[in-house]
Amino acid sequence: MKELLYRAIAMKRRMLFEDYQNPPEELSKLNRELDELQAVDITGFHKKEQAFITRLQKHRQNIFNFFIYPSVPPDNNGSERAIRNVRVKAKVSVTFRNRKGKSSERFARIRSIIDTTLKNRQDVFFALKCMANMQITNTT
Repeated sequence: MKELLYRAIAMKRRMLFEDYQNPPEELSKLNRELDELQAVDITGFHKKEQAFITRLQKHRQNIFNFFIYPSVPPDNNGSERAIRNVRVKAKVSVTFRNRKGKSSERFARIRSIIDTTLKNRQDVFFALKCMANMQITNTT
């Protein structure tokens, strides 16, 4: 399975926009191999392996979504990077604290705006100024 996913990711990186309209034969081969892997008798496997194969079977139609939609990445590295800041903040400060318990919500909101702005290649300072102006307008 691991080798199959590595090959799929490599193929995704080589694909051109036109390939999404007319998928290459290699994609059909990957789908057949995935079907063969999922058709295996799982009774002799360890419980965790059985659970993994069952999840693959359950979510079969979503495994290769990145071949259908050009903007979908083949991994979740972007999502992992997006939550890293929150985890570091929580570890450094042990927890988010203030009297009303809203500091974690505020941090998440600001971090979300920053990450979204960066992802869309826009000006972070301008986005934060807009957010601050909205907060001032909402409180008056």
